[in-house]
Amino acid sequence: MKKKKRPSIQPKHIFTILAALCLVLIVATSVSSGGNILRGGFNTLLMPMQKGFNLVGGGIFNRADNLIHLHNVEKENEQLKDELAELKEQNTRYQLELTELAEYRGLLKLAEQYPDYETVGAHIIGKNSDNWYKTIMVDKGSRDGIAVDMNVIADGGLVGIVTSVTPATATISTIINDNRNVGAMALNSKDACIVTGDLSLYEKGLLSLSRIAKDDDINNDDKIVTSNTSTMYMPGILIGYASELTVDANNLTKSGYLIPVVDFTHLDSVLIITSVKETGTGTSAEENPADSEAAEAEASAETTAAEEDSQ
Repeated sequence: MKKKKRPSIQPKHIFTILAALCLVLIVATSVSSGGNILRGGFNTLLMPMQKGFNLVGGGIFNRADNLIHLHNVEKENEQLKDELAELKEQNTRYQLELTELAEYRGLLKLAEQYPDYETVGAHIIGKNSDNWYKTIMVDKGSRDGIAVDMNVIADGGLVGIVTSVTPATATISTIINDNRNVGAMALNSKDACIVTGDLSLYEKGLLSLSRIAKDDDINNDDKIVTSNTSTMYMPGILIGYASELTVDANNLTKSGYLIPVVDFTHLDSVLIITSVKETGTGTSAEENPADSEAAEAEASAETTAAEEDSQ
């Protein structure tokens, strides 16, 4: 038995039906009462969908906007970090310049204390491996006019003496170095004495003060300066202050300590006196046995120290 064929609708019929339906809707919406009803129906049907689309679209937009804002914030943050790093670098340079300016002012003030001496400023670029500055190296040398035996000052007082030079640098042996003797005298009385370096003693902030005649007018807190009869050091340079003076066991001399005016643990820059002590041939040392003994002791100790420094 043959099956009956189902009636098929031709595409052109479907198109015709849809076109007719659209025409009806257009006509219906043109009628106010009927249009309101249809629009209400469409609104009821489409509003939830529109709200959903709005929520999804709004969420996507907000997400995109947040991402753009975050990217801008991160970019701005990186710029601020770069600016902060540059400001820190500028501040560091500024602080260094202020420090150098303060050092130069200190050196200028020190030079004014010794107007009779021509000086050259120098920065310390190295020191011995010990805790104390028994020997130091500075950034000025023979091409700057620096020579062996030139005196070195800082902090208002004597630092030491140049023991070797290169074209660009100079090595200085400080007065706190072991057995480094300096012919000295009291500023007021001009009575002679010897200041001797001692690294272990300097741990207490002191140097040795000796060879003082019992009846000489040198007392605690007196200013001790380089002697006129010193064989190596220019006269009148402040070394420090006398302290704890007592009469020696021989009952002929007295000795004690000297508090140096220079802080040898925090030296940054120095002044080098660009002239060398010229020892005269007068009789002043012969007229004062204490001065003669001090000069001989100083010369002997300095010769030994210079030999050690050269090694």
